Amino acid sequence: SLFFVGVLLGSFVSGQLSDKFGRKNVLFATMAMQTGFSFIQVFSTSWEMFSVFFVLVGMGQISNYVAAFVLGTEILGKSIRVLFCTLGVCIFYAFGYMLLPLFAYFIRDWRMLLLALTLPGLLCIPLWWVIPESPRWLISQGRFQEAEDIIRKAAKMNGITAPDVILDPSELQDLNSQKQQTYTILDLMKTRNILTITIMSVILWMIISVGYFGLSLDTPNLHGDVYLNCFLSAVTEVPAYVISWLLLRNLPRRYSMAAALFLGGCVLLFIQLVPSHIRALSTLLVMIGKFGITSAFSMVYVYTAELYPTVVRNMGVGASSMASRLGSILSPYFVYLGAYDRFLPYILMGSLTVLSGILTLFLPESYGMPLPDTIEQMLMVKVLEFRPASSSTRDSKEEEENPEILKSTAF
Repeated sequence: SLFFVGVLLGSFVSGQLSDKFGRKNVLFATMAMQTGFSFIQVFSTSWEMFSVFFVLVGMGQISNYVAAFVLGTEILGKSIRVLFCTLGVCIFYAFGYMLLPLFAYFIRDWRMLLLALTLPGLLCIPLWWVIPESPRWLISQGRFQEAEDIIRKAAKMNGITAPDVILDPSELQDLNSQKQQTYTILDLMKTRNILTITIMSVILWMIISVGYFGLSLDTPNLHGDVYLNCFLSAVTEVPAYVISWLLLRNLPRRYSMAAALFLGGCVLLFIQLVPSHIRALSTLLVMIGKFGITSAFSMVYVYTAELYPTVVRNMGVGASSMASRLGSILSPYFVYLGAYDRFLPYILMGSLTVLSGILTLFLPESYGMPLPDTIEQMLMVKVLEFRPASSSTRDSKEEEENPEILKSTAF
């Protein structure tokens, strides 16, 4: 819980820092923070000292994760963006998760284990000269030449001849007049649409986090070897991320997420019906529940990033992630409820997950839509509103059949 307190604090400031100082700068500064304080932890002389540094490690960990995620979202094209957000980020997270019980099985001393898990952070140093800054962020800051240089370099690497004029001078003039405008966390509540999306995202992320980390931390309570169960829990995430990627590529976001949440939640509710002597079936249902919730956790990052405009996207994802950390702080105590009733954690997590699946159905759809860049473009987004096609109203029918109209009329 103390680690996740640090993650909560990092979530609160990471979005604003990244929007102010740039995705790349914050990414590498917080990676250095995570690696440095994790290394100092190895030499802790007391539980209190270890805990203080653990809070700081948590702050760095979530800050670089969110910054990297948003940087990849903004710098990549639509098809590759989905691949990056699901398979690119999450599959390697799962591989690291699988390595954890293997490291822990062979390295039983906690100091040496922590050192072995910390040193790979040094391998990220050369990436400073490989990873570019987000052109979208540079444009929002009025740094047009830097953005154009990055785009031209990308075109050259991809074997594409860039046009003579990438950024139209008249558009630059309009953007340049807006570049002094600054945005704060309060802009996430500026309009009714953004406020509604923010509230719903906060609730959704919190519940998903309780389920994900609750099931992850519950691994020692399962029957069998704790290292093997932890490894199986990690392996379960690989197909979950692959399925998430396929769903995000081919199906609407909200229906895909709702289906994953309904699967995870309903399976957890069924665990209490399994006879006590069939332990393997209970473990299998827990893994299926983890599969569903993990799929939703993977998709919610993509979905949330697509709902917010560029100028506050990092803050939007950061605020949602901050709410997620409240759920992760509470998740160990959901697990502890099993001391009073073995099925109580599953009942609570399952019920909350099903409710979050219902909530997802009321979010606006972002599948096939261009990323919004300004808050004004959010004014046409429909939230908490289902409008069936009406033969008597031609405009509304055209709007539903051609959702691009919503974007084109927002300029």
